[in-house]
Amino acid sequence: MFIKKWNAEGGINIGGKKMLIETKIYDNKSDIPTMTKQIEQLIVQDKVDFLWAPESTGAIFAAAPIVNKYEKVLVTMEGGASSLIPMLPSMPYVFVSLSFADWYEVPVLADLLAAKGVKTVYIVYIAELHGIEYSRVAGTELPAKGMQIVGLKSMPYEMTDFSLIIKDAQKSGADAFLAFTYPAHLMPMTGQMMELGYNPKAYLGGPGINFGFFHTAFGPAVEGIMGWGTWNRKQSPAMAAMADELYKGLPEDANDWWGHALYYGAMEFWKQAVEKTGSLDNKKLMEVMRSSHFNTVLGDTYFTNGLMAKESHPGEVGQWQNGIFEVIGGNKTTAQFVYPKPAWPAKK
Repeated sequence: MFIKKWNAEGGINIGGKKMLIETKIYDNKSDIPTMTKQIEQLIVQDKVDFLWAPESTGAIFAAAPIVNKYEKVLVTMEGGASSLIPMLPSMPYVFVSLSFADWYEVPVLADLLAAKGVKTVYIVYIAELHGIEYSRVAGTELPAKGMQIVGLKSMPYEMTDFSLIIKDAQKSGADAFLAFTYPAHLMPMTGQMMELGYNPKAYLGGPGINFGFFHTAFGPAVEGIMGWGTWNRKQSPAMAAMADELYKGLPEDANDWWGHALYYGAMEFWKQAVEKTGSLDNKKLMEVMRSSHFNTVLGDTYFTNGLMAKESHPGEVGQWQNGIFEVIGGNKTTAQFVYPKPAWPAKK
């Protein structure tokens, strides 16, 4: 969408000259060693002017030291970076756009749960960097707000039967059930929770809950389910216009109420920084990006030590309410947190 839009306008203005965007794309097969080889190939052999990011937390973690070594700016998209935070001061070429575990999602969730009197929490997580980071942050933030973690279970990626975990969580009587994992787990897990009649007072899942396909799959049963959510159309006319442009002609399944606004804002920021730099020099671009504020779909947008500023995040936690993924925690909430969540629809 960006390439089509910018090229239709004549390209990016670099030093008074409009330059069209041409892309070179490699499929890394979701394999991190393949991705790292391809990034080096793009830089060393293909000699691209700019890099755009690979996808997933693990891929970003692996790509960051490579781009910094070659002094190429990388604005990350889909994927978090808790483990990167201590390293970012030594990697000035890396800019993380997405909100994630301790920047600033789990702390906001902890405040929401504590305000409703939640005392006990059961956590399941995928045995991968995403799940490990979120469970680690939750292990600090939740007890600090007076909550006890009564269950903590890791899951391999290939797991499909969650009945034993669900029954154990049900037996624990935990007020909240948190699943720090991906759609391949969340879709069957949610269905099995319904089948087994497990309806905790609060249920939050990771990537997947925030997508339109989750609502398409479960319909009214999604009511009250929470996920990481940063935005929706209600937050501003700019957000509404972006959503209309981005999702035009696409089914509701395509909607992403966590990341798309942040990625869009990050790319608007990147374009303005390139134009302000006035050249293809990545070192100068890095310096501009680390010191500048630009107005984007997010409003005032800037980075703090390589992380998109918390003040630029439109929200942190979302909840399905009446078919809309409402922002219930963060800077620009669109609805109040509903607790306890409604019961599952009656079986037909």
